[in-house]
Amino acid sequence: MQYACDHVHLRSRDAVKAASFYVETFGAREVKRVGADPVQRMVLDLGGLTVFIEQAPPETAPATQTPCLGIEHIGLRVADIEAAMADLTARGVTVRAGITERGPGLRIAFVEGPDGALIEILERRSAD
Repeated sequence: MQYACDHVHLRSRDAVKAASFYVETFGAREVKRVGADPVQRMVLDLGGLTVFIEQAPPETAPATQTPCLGIEHIGLRVADIEAAMADLTARGVTVRAGITERGPGLRIAFVEGPDGALIEILERRSAD
């Protein structure tokens, strides 16, 4: 049996606003909207990954603190983490953890997306 990643599914108190964050901040592309007034789901292409952002009912519990069980974060790879973090900071994105070395050729940082979503920004370089 072979498995392939199909999508990541997020829930948001404002799906349209959350989708706009991923489009404006990370260059995602809006693929479609399901439902109207209010939108039920936004579908994005984020660097080849399909992201569903579902409109959550008002009584939906907020995201829990990390670390947590289940899917904890989305990882987005960049070529230059210093430039990426400078750009995100200039855009007003909340930084949860600054750049740290995680081993030879791996540097990471964490930012916060809509509804408390945790997003890892990572740079992988070949170890010389």
